[in-house]
Amino acid sequence: MEKKIKKSVATLLAHIIKIDHRNIENEAPLFCRLMGADFDCDPEESKEFLKKTMEEEYDLDEHLAIINEALCNDKLSKMHLLEQVNHIIYSDKITPKDYKEFEKIKEALFSC
Repeated sequence: MEKKIKKSVATLLAHIIKIDHRNIENEAPLFCRLMGADFDCDPEESKEFLKKTMEEEYDLDEHLAIINEALCNDKLSKMHLLEQVNHIIYSDKITPKDYKEFEKIKEALFSC
């Protein structure tokens, strides 16, 4: 289950980078730092998660459901995850689309 959660969190964080069409090389250090802090991902593993997410199709709702199931009663961890999403959002120009995406993610995580 931990591997599924790791992949889902990586997908969630990379999703923000992908929808804004951000420069992967510029965003990779922050992404790797966030993944390393919570999941002990080394930089190579983190970059691989980021690269795969940028290239592949994924169902964000499915990944949010996995995270929500794993953290259902852990509101503190959910808040920490939202903080990480904010770090990714604030690492570049913020748009109204970013706010809408953040709200969608917040609603999905706190629907449990």
